[in-house]
Amino acid sequence: MFGGAFDPPHLAHVALARAAIEQLQLDRLYLFPTGDAWHRSEPISAAEHRLAMVKAAFLDVPRVIVDDAEVRRPGPTYTVDTLEDLRRRHPGAALFLLLGEDQAARLPTWHRHADLAKLATLCVAARPGGSSPTHCKAGSFRRIEMPAMNISATEIRHRLREGQGVSTLVPAEVARYIAEHQLYSRP
Repeated sequence: MFGGAFDPPHLAHVALARAAIEQLQLDRLYLFPTGDAWHRSEPISAAEHRLAMVKAAFLDVPRVIVDDAEVRRPGPTYTVDTLEDLRRRHPGAALFLLLGEDQAARLPTWHRHADLAKLATLCVAARPGGSSPTHCKAGSFRRIEMPAMNISATEIRHRLREGQGVSTLVPAEVARYIAEHQLYSRP
């Protein structure tokens, strides 16, 4: 499982998905754009846009399934609920939760965070300036090896508001979608 706002999805998201599929030998990787992002202070783009961008960004990544369950779920979206749903849908499957180091550092603030490692192996990818998740119990997480990519959705949104290009930061299909729908431009 790889969830997030994906506002917008960028090349580091795609690189993490590819690395995880290869290193964990995944049969499938479910991507879940978040619905109600309870943890975000700034509003996020409409779910329909984020869902469309995720589908465009991962179109050519084998074994990826973009799932709209979190977008359809009413109320706050919690990762633990999505993992429990995946457990019901795939009984007996080994589940993995993909996280960047930035998100892994925030795990203690997540809803029912103690249950996450009971439901899935936590798989953490490097972020520039990140550190290992010291709060995880031994054996409950794995490191995803990939080059640290200094790309963030926050920076992409900022660049777009300032009229700067993002073609080296997002997949071409995502850049086209953003331009076509005039997302992230100045108010």
